[in-house]
Amino acid sequence: MRIRSLADRLGTTPHAIRYYERHGFLPAPARTGNRYREYSDSDADRLRLLLGLRQLDLPLEQAAELAGMCAEGRCDEVSVELRAAIGEKRAELRRRLEEMSYLDRRLAHLEGDLAAGEPPRPLIALGKEVHGDAM
Repeated sequence: MRIRSLADRLGTTPHAIRYYERHGFLPAPARTGNRYREYSDSDADRLRLLLGLRQLDLPLEQAAELAGMCAEGRCDEVSVELRAAIGEKRAELRRRLEEMSYLDRRLAHLEGDLAAGEPPRPLIALGKEVHGDAM
């Protein structure tokens, strides 16, 4: 299949596919006599996995490496590495959620102060050390 068909099939763009190829995240596909890129179903499977891993917020380099390993028939190794990556991503996500929750509490506190007619206080000086988490 040609690049436009592949992109449409996987919900991406030809530009993104060319980027992955140009930077070595995907191997160059076969070319037809008129030099059009010609993708196989295995190329589509590899790209589908790469895109799926990116949607899980894995770094592009890691997603491309894992997709390549699976394309080489080493999906069992990918599963092992993916389990570790998922644990790391979930821990990072929990940390980010805690930070966002803290920020929301600070914003709500400031919003309440402003609604009550109080002047805004320097936000930097009113960190955890003054108000703690009980905002």
